[in-house]
Amino acid sequence: MTETTTTRTRGRRIPFSFELYPPKSEAASTALTHTIDRLAAAGPDFISVTYGANGSSRTSSLDVLRYILDATGVDPMAHLTCVGSSAAEASRLIREFLDAGVRSFLALRGDPPQGVDEGETFLGDLGSAAELVQLIHRVQAERVPYRETVIPGLPGARAVKTEREKVRIAVAAFPNGHPRSRSTSQDIDTLLAKQAAGANLAITQLFFHADHYLSFIHRAREAGVEFPILPGIMPVTSPNRLRRILELSGEEEPADLSIQLQVEPTEQGQREIGITHAVGLARELIAGGAPGLHLYAFNQHETVLAVLEGCGALPASSPHAATQITAAQRTAHRPTSTAHTHPVKESA
Repeated sequence: MTETTTTRTRGRRIPFSFELYPPKSEAASTALTHTIDRLAAAGPDFISVTYGANGSSRTSSLDVLRYILDATGVDPMAHLTCVGSSAAEASRLIREFLDAGVRSFLALRGDPPQGVDEGETFLGDLGSAAELVQLIHRVQAERVPYRETVIPGLPGARAVKTEREKVRIAVAAFPNGHPRSRSTSQDIDTLLAKQAAGANLAITQLFFHADHYLSFIHRAREAGVEFPILPGIMPVTSPNRLRRILELSGEEEPADLSIQLQVEPTEQGQREIGITHAVGLARELIAGGAPGLHLYAFNQHETVLAVLEGCGALPASSPHAATQITAAQRTAHRPTSTAHTHPVKESA
């Protein structure tokens, strides 16, 4: 990690990153560019952008990724799923992202589309996230199999280098187990398979208690998982959001948080409760040795930046304005609006 992508907390530098989704309307598109500008100014390691089931947000996802590339200094991460596409179609999409300059991916198996049961066919040629990881590496290798460099002192001579440009491929991890998993050991075995396929980072689904993540990390390390596993944190700022999150993720209801949100009558008070809970969780994770923090932003910057400030990962004095974006840049690179899928619970 570089100086610009991390901040210092209790003597060590804590990387952080964010997840966004493509906008649903023109107004949302305009608001999202402002959100990206503010998040980018905070210095994240990367900003990931979700991808709709069956490619429903392909164009707008790419628009958002291009905006991050062209208008900020932050690395964009593209979500990819196995749902509803052949290997050939997935290869074309991967190549399109690579050609646009994207070098980071989140490879997901994906959930069945609405109205389709788990037992029905919906995945296409790729049956797992591990297969998708392998495909990303293969497409990158085929796209740039080698490069030539000038040999000093020998005009016209070229040296061939076969070492290709590195890509970052993240995968999902589930501290409390995937809903379809038969056991915790199966979750770890799945993560090991993703590592063997070439994944070099994992991001967890949300959870509400630090010990769920820390005990999962202990089991994963004992089993041989070596890559960093970032904890996913989602500030829960309303009872309705909590209910929706629980429906999508399958997580158990956090009783204390749920009661606090329900008895608080004001939206501002509920927001403060959600931020306080997320700050406490982040502090415990940092103290427990988490390699960074990944925050689900819901396309809003204020809440996640408040969480980072509260846990000490972002200095309170930071102006969040290191990256200056002009109005002309916003207009030129404004993402196209479309429908999106919810950022929670994209299957392994």
